[in-house]
Amino acid sequence: MKRSRAAVASIVICLAAVWATFEYSHAAPATTSGMNIGVVSIQTVITQSAHQVKYRNALMTRESQLRAQLESRAKDIEAAEAELNTMVPGSEDYLKQLQVVLNKRAALDSEQEYLKQKRSLENKEWMEKLYQATLKIVAELAQEKGFALVLERTEPKFPISADELMATFSTHKILYSGSCPDLTDEVLRRLDAMDSLKP
Repeated sequence: MKRSRAAVASIVICLAAVWATFEYSHAAPATTSGMNIGVVSIQTVITQSAHQVKYRNALMTRESQLRAQLESRAKDIEAAEAELNTMVPGSEDYLKQLQVVLNKRAALDSEQEYLKQKRSLENKEWMEKLYQATLKIVAELAQEKGFALVLERTEPKFPISADELMATFSTHKILYSGSCPDLTDEVLRRLDAMDSLKP
């Protein structure tokens, strides 16, 4: 009788264990799949944005104008150097002309360095503004659609140089996004619709 009861108890415990395992295996995936996750390619949004295209075109036009001005000044220096070469080294005229050439060279070098740093600061300021606007749109879109997470998902483009490859290893975190909704096009559309966003 005791053996019979023990056998029944063992069967009940086994059935309970099997049932618990079955329930867990079905419940666990439901928790994961229930998390609403979206992805966005920030690189695509930034590079393809109409605002960025407009900024880049304006920058190229301005760079072309500045380059023409600097080339004109460089030719002026070449002419001054050519005149210097016609003079007797050590003469008063030679020394005066040498000072003119050196001053023009220094002024040109200083102007080039100034423009370089100015361009770098302006680009940084613009990219920060563009990135902040993008992040704001992503946050708004995530709240509207009920996403718990929105991850950055930009596919690396091959071939990649050695330096870029190492950077890709450290920055390319999302290796697979499966069926996660891609919000890139919607973010890009909303960003382009922001009339207030200007360099």
